[in-house]
Amino acid sequence: MFHLPLAMIAVLTASISPSDISSKQIIERIKEHVGVTWKEPTVDTFKAGNPDLPIKGIAVTMMSTLDVLERAGKAGCNLVISHEPTFYDHFDKTDIYERESDAVYRAKQDVIKKYGLVVFRFHDYWHMRRPDGIMEGMVKQLGWDKYRNPKSYNLFRIPEVTLSTLAADIKKRLGAHAMRVVGDKSQKIKSIGFSPGAGGFDGHRKLLQDNEVDVLVVGEAREWETVEYADDAHAAGKPKSLIIIGHIPSELAGMKECAASVP
Repeated sequence: MFHLPLAMIAVLTASISPSDISSKQIIERIKEHVGVTWKEPTVDTFKAGNPDLPIKGIAVTMMSTLDVLERAGKAGCNLVISHEPTFYDHFDKTDIYERESDAVYRAKQDVIKKYGLVVFRFHDYWHMRRPDGIMEGMVKQLGWDKYRNPKSYNLFRIPEVTLSTLAADIKKRLGAHAMRVVGDKSQKIKSIGFSPGAGGFDGHRKLLQDNEVDVLVVGEAREWETVEYADDAHAAGKPKSLIIIGHIPSELAGMKECAASVP
């Protein structure tokens, strides 16, 4: 097995034996081991390529960007397992790009054909796994596994730090290029609510409403929802803060966990 350098958007690995195993067989093996009964409908389906062809290597990524696909192909990985969509839509609908002869979409398809890639999305069932595969990988990367609050899998009680110190530690551990912080940088933080990815305003608000939560750490949020709510809470004298990491860095370590778990 060999590993390419970790990028913000990808973990690439390659080692397949026997050489005649197909992408479909690999995915069936994953289905057997993920610990969740596979049901329809789901976005966890093949998005490109012929899943019956033999594969030489597997690339596991947060998002199958054009760059990741090119790197996978050059590394000899022709099965790409991607957590997020390949074609810019949650359901990977491509009709509109075909009708518009979209140049960016076509460039991506050309790379897929050039290297004979097969792309499979692994989103729903990696989250549905217990423990959630994304959450577990992220908690390990952040060093919070020993601080989990028994009350909830996304609440953490940590040794007291300031908001600015916590934000700096998160940035360093995740290699995040840019983060946004809402709140008083000198606020003392003991309890964290964590919602990686795009958890949505309802879930974000409920975590911020929890009296034990000092700061909410999220992947992404709409400007007029979670961000404004946290800002208004601070203005109303409520000791609540918000750290926005970015969607990709907030889940990337969860796909490192996936790469290590592919049977």
